[in-house]
Amino acid sequence: MSIKTTVLASAAVACALLTGAAVAKDYKVKVAIHVSTQGLDLTQPADAQTFYTRLEHAAYVVCTHGNRVDLVPADDEKRCYEKALGEAIRAAKMPLLTQIYLETHTLQDAAARGIEVPAQVASK
Repeated sequence: MSIKTTVLASAAVACALLTGAAVAKDYKVKVAIHVSTQGLDLTQPADAQTFYTRLEHAAYVVCTHGNRVDLVPADDEKRCYEKALGEAIRAAKMPLLTQIYLETHTLQDAAARGIEVPAQVASK
């Protein structure tokens, strides 16, 4: 399996796990959004940043309105957002995405979400 295939497979896993809980007419529903990697080379910092931004946006959407007007946002939107984003980063297992995550989160945040931090990233 090539590095590009591995990266895309990892990104697909991250996309599948970007979910949040919401309520629609007294029923709990799970909202999932596919985050596209189309046109991106996730081994390149600029493209990894673009993908991270897409993940952030998707985490916001799943934890607020879920692209449906009949959904009530999660009880704790911030906690839902952080959980969804952290799970996507953890599932991707990509040092570039982890490095971007750590620009706005602590090593403790990463540990709490089960995100593996490579030694070269942790030492920065």
